[in-house]
Amino acid sequence: MKELFENIDWAIVAPFLIIQAILMVIALIDLIKADNVNGRKVMWVFIVVVLNTIGPIAYFIFGRRND
Repeated sequence: MKELFENIDWAIVAPFLIIQAILMVIALIDLIKADNVNGRKVMWVFIVVVLNTIGPIAYFIFGRRND
């Protein structure tokens, strides 16, 4: 397992990890501040956290309500 992490080119992977983390934090902050969302907030928190990159994108497309 140690060899696996030694062979990773972190200069390429690190920006993707940072973008993923920023996207998740922004989605969670928006979710907490939102009064109305499509579905339950607990469900969206689970989707955003577990589905990493796809979850926050799905929240911004399908979860937000524009009342």
